[in-house]
Amino acid sequence: MKKILVTGANGQLGSELQELSVLYNDRYHFLFVDRSQFPLDQEAQMADFFALYKPDYCINCAAYTAVDKAETEQELAMQINGRAVGIIARLCSEYGTRLIHISTDYVLDGSSSVPLAEAAAVKPVNYYGLSKLKGEELALAYAPCSIIIRTSWVYSSYGNNFVKTMIRLMRERPQIKVVNDQIGAPTYGADLAKAILHIIDQLDMPEGASIPGGIYHYCNTGKISWYDFARAIQEKIHATCEVLPIPSSEYPTPAKRPAFSLMATEKIQRDFGVAVYPWEDSLDTCLLKLQQSLA
Repeated sequence: MKKILVTGANGQLGSELQELSVLYNDRYHFLFVDRSQFPLDQEAQMADFFALYKPDYCINCAAYTAVDKAETEQELAMQINGRAVGIIARLCSEYGTRLIHISTDYVLDGSSSVPLAEAAAVKPVNYYGLSKLKGEELALAYAPCSIIIRTSWVYSSYGNNFVKTMIRLMRERPQIKVVNDQIGAPTYGADLAKAILHIIDQLDMPEGASIPGGIYHYCNTGKISWYDFARAIQEKIHATCEVLPIPSSEYPTPAKRPAFSLMATEKIQRDFGVAVYPWEDSLDTCLLKLQQSLA
């Protein structure tokens, strides 16, 4: 039975993969690890893990995701998002492991007005994006057959994210303000987890070994602002809280955000037959799951 190593097991995506893995236990053995079992700043321990288990696939969900703190914790962000990815990719190459690495729309500069394809120029506007771009570069340098999946605005019933924060604030406050000049698309973590395991199924077929590595975009379909997303959440949970649109200039943050980071997903659909769902439908699914967990 082939082995799949999943780093960042307790994050949003790692948790979604854990939930989904029970449907794949007949053909894959999953190795879910967190920072205590697979510390990204300890190369020797990472190497020992690979030597012991020799995974067939590695889904690298581990990441430093504190976008604003990355501006001051640059060394830590680069270690986790950059150098550690290079180490993982080198180990994958050494042990014949196929790497699937999760990256971000924040490697893009946000100056476009049309959905960006994978070949679009990259120019991060914050240090988090820069560290993630370094991870992409090192992954492909050490393991050219790596599959890099850029995603955006990830939320889930697990962990901390925009959807859960909005629900909490809308219940606590009579009014909230949300930026309306950052455009992109949300991604439901469960959808991304399904896409990743579908890709592994494709790679595991006899012809899968001939599928080249490269960069792919995955997000739910649609084009919205954070304000649009908040308003949709408000309507769906029937909150009475007033949601007001504001420009980013009224909500300054240590890290600049790309103004437009909408990504085109045709390539991942074409190459792997991955399903991409409308963001409204996926939001409904997540909200229903959250509601059931509270019942």
